Amino acid sequence: MINFILYSTEHCHLCELAEELLVNQLDSNLHSIEVEDIADDDLLLARYGIRIPVLLNLQTKAELQWPFDAQILHSFIAK
Repeated sequence: MINFILYSTEHCHLCELAEELLVNQLDSNLHSIEVEDIADDDLLLARYGIRIPVLLNLQTKAELQWPFDAQILHSFIAK
């Protein structure tokens, strides 16, 4: 299983688009995704505040920053 965190926040249209793409493209048997609201953590807010949505691969620590589409997403998760 490959584990990811999607750094996001409420009322973020781009974050909603990214989350929808992840739900539609990733296999829940192979991937787990946790959505983390950066507004709840000052360090995350400082790090990701102007970059969200950002997808973090917990195994490799690689980050995928918006904008991304299905093709870019699949390349990212295949690494």
